[in-house]
Amino acid sequence: METGFLKMHGCGNDFVVLDARRIGVLDARGIGVRDARGIDARLTAPAGLSPADVTPARAAALADRHTGIGCDQVIVLEPGGDGADAAMRILNPDGSEAGACGNATRCVAMLLAAETGRSRLAIRTIAGLLDAEILADGRIRVDMGPARFDWADIPLAGPADTLHLPLAAGPLADPAACSMGNPHATFFVDDLAAIAIETVGPVLEHAPIFPARANIGFAALLTPARLRLRVWERGAGLTRACGSGACAALVNAARRGLAARQAEVILDGGTLEIAWREDGHVLMTGPAATAFSGRVVLA
Repeated sequence: METGFLKMHGCGNDFVVLDARRIGVLDARGIGVRDARGIDARLTAPAGLSPADVTPARAAALADRHTGIGCDQVIVLEPGGDGADAAMRILNPDGSEAGACGNATRCVAMLLAAETGRSRLAIRTIAGLLDAEILADGRIRVDMGPARFDWADIPLAGPADTLHLPLAAGPLADPAACSMGNPHATFFVDDLAAIAIETVGPVLEHAPIFPARANIGFAALLTPARLRLRVWERGAGLTRACGSGACAALVNAARRGLAARQAEVILDGGTLEIAWREDGHVLMTGPAATAFSGRVVLA
């Protein structure tokens, strides 16, 4: 089966976007999406693509950076149902499904805004319905929903203090954990450069305390309003940015009294603004961009 795709990214966190809705900005009408650099990204997806066509094995093949297109996640647009402009399914390079992806949500919001002409969108994920808004400066703000702290919500293997998780690896210890629709643990460190993330990340991701694995963040506090963050993502590895990880890092830092409830989170690929509202919801603001479009055979 041959289909069109868009290659998009948010702060360097990159995605292959497929449209299984059979309507809209990515369909055979070839409606253009013009990004900030003036690239006219057109996708000509055949009307026959369905959600079932994008299997875990096909997603893994697309995500492979040597033999496929290459990406951190494959995003599949699907019909949204009541109250949503569209649904999105998030597939990792290992074929597993993610519950949330903030950077991908901004990319999808940009596409839906071009399609509908509206600046406010609702996007359905398996973690819930996410509201997005296109701001006057072109950035996108997404309400990532409430952070959750109960051990069962993350989930953990058993009851534990999620503010001081009993988890250590080498010099790393005492992370805080929360769920942003997917599980996160954040270690607070003095020197990010001293952490061998590609070595310790897989070990921590698969720690027995995480029955569904976890995203592992490594955060350095620069000021109460600025954090430097790198994230080992569950099923994807070390990425240039992780939106839900940035939300988790700010929330966990604020819970410990290390940061304000609003801060800049600096990632390898760019900066996100994160705000933890008094009602518990976490707002993430940042850019989205289209890199290129093309066609691919789903073998």
